[in-house]
Amino acid sequence: MQKIILIILTSISIAANAQTLPSTNDYFIVTPYLQIGAESNDTSLELLWHTKDTVSKWTVEFQQNENTSWIKSPKVFFNKINISNTAAFVVYNALITPVAAGNDFNYRVKLNGNIIFKSFAKAPKSFSQPYKFVVFGDIGAGSKSAKKIANEVYKANADMVAVTGDIVYEQDTIADYRKVFWPIYNAQKVDSIGVPLMSSIPFVAAVGNHDADSRDLNKLPDALAYYYFWSQPLNGPIAKEGSPLVPILNGSEENKNAFYTAAGKHYPSMTNFSFNYGNAHWTMLDADVYVDWNDSTLKQWVIKDLENSQNMTWHFVAYHHPGFSSSIDHFEQQQMRLLAPIFEKGKVDIVFNGHVHNYQRSFPLHFKPQNKGVLLVGGKENKNIRGRVVNGLWTLDKQFDGKENTKANGVIYIVTGAGGKDLYGVEQNNNPDSWQKFTNKFISNTHSFTEVLVNGNILQLKQIDANGNTIDNINLSK
Repeated sequence: MQKIILIILTSISIAANAQTLPSTNDYFIVTPYLQIGAESNDTSLELLWHTKDTVSKWTVEFQQNENTSWIKSPKVFFNKINISNTAAFVVYNALITPVAAGNDFNYRVKLNGNIIFKSFAKAPKSFSQPYKFVVFGDIGAGSKSAKKIANEVYKANADMVAVTGDIVYEQDTIADYRKVFWPIYNAQKVDSIGVPLMSSIPFVAAVGNHDADSRDLNKLPDALAYYYFWSQPLNGPIAKEGSPLVPILNGSEENKNAFYTAAGKHYPSMTNFSFNYGNAHWTMLDADVYVDWNDSTLKQWVIKDLENSQNMTWHFVAYHHPGFSSSIDHFEQQQMRLLAPIFEKGKVDIVFNGHVHNYQRSFPLHFKPQNKGVLLVGGKENKNIRGRVVNGLWTLDKQFDGKENTKANGVIYIVTGAGGKDLYGVEQNNNPDSWQKFTNKFISNTHSFTEVLVNGNILQLKQIDANGNTIDNINLSK
């Protein structure tokens, strides 16, 4: 009886506490969400939120657990977004540090001294701690499948989420984010629309073609919103517009200047970057067709990035366009095969991709490109780059089975682009004759995401579908 009374009293206490918080809709355009931040490390995260363009005093406080005192974030930064087709608004950013690596902690956001939002969050893992992460791409579709996958990702209770591009459809605009991204992945409760993932779990993302191709700010002044809404390391190669890395931005001087002011130091530096999480090093790249990965400067950056991370146990690379895919869709876009020898020399374990809306897993492979590949162009004026065909010779490790033999001789390439958009190559699902020889698994008849559990030098990878079923499962060991 005493236990029942205690449960009732606890429930009443929780309900009363929740009622002290005002409606978030009165204060936020986008409620607080977590990012790994510009200075990514295992004792800090960044908290971002969006509000109307009003003058307010915001503070952020956090505590390591219920028995410790609240610590105030040293400073709250803000960035005003003022572009021609969207009402001006403000993106706030607060650094939460130091947090104890690997622990859950509490945080709260205050407006003029009043608590208006609170949540728990997962601190980054340290080198010696086990951790779980989720990878999926092509997620911002706003579809029923995207919502089902988001719900399964929420159930996975990961420590970090990585997105392999095409964060939002169709044009990476502010309006797109508000329609098909924030309501699903940054909801305030689990419901038929979305889940509260981003308020507790840090997200990291690579750009896809739908995130970076819209370069005419006269047609879409609110495009390239990726550079407004994400806070990620700025340690990538230095590049300017018109270089092999960054295409020219078009538009009136007024529209371009509004974008440059709002994007600040994120553009274009945040397109390629790297960071450590747990005992793994991550390299995030822009694989779009406008990037010339024959450029020696770009290749040297990737080489040095991997060389400088050899003290890490695992090496993961994530980008959008897969170099090794058996899908008929986007088959000609093989430009990232040019980096295969660099990945092999840098001891990369897994490359995660999106773009192709299904799941594929290669055999561990080595690849030697022939020459520089054939650049394909199209369009009315025969000038639009479609991709680059890169022929070469591959060597496959077919002794690896991920069960009895868990040591891979080569890089495993994972396509995990079935995060919510229409599926590709359903007719190839049961037709192995249509697969390339480097493909081991090809599952295109269901939406899915990748879950990876890392414990020291042991890694378990699962592919989980929209109904929570495991459709592929391998182990890797070092």
